Amino acid sequence: MDDVFRALADPSRRALLDSLNEQNGQSLRQLSARLSMTRQSVSKHLAVLEAAHLVSTQRRGREKLHFLDAGPIRAIADGWIKQYERAPTAPSYPWTEWHDAPSQP
Repeated sequence: MDDVFRALADPSRRALLDSLNEQNGQSLRQLSARLSMTRQSVSKHLAVLEAAHLVSTQRRGREKLHFLDAGPIRAIADGWIKQYERAPTAPSYPWTEWHDAPSQP
């Protein structure tokens, strides 16, 4: 789970995932062009996403196509985040009273 959170922490990697979500099975060249990033940058980000099992690859001739695997994101949403649906939203201490109180000189 930590690998997934680390991978999702970077906005460029989230943009890559968004691009693959819109059009799955893109090559490095296609991803680079869509995101206005160098191939080297995209390649490094894709390696992190692959290590987190968020992207898988498949060779088709000379091209290596990249595919989104949202399974790890769903696992976090269904397993870890879902437990907070029933968690209290109001603070258990009067933080708002303290925060809203006028400051004294």
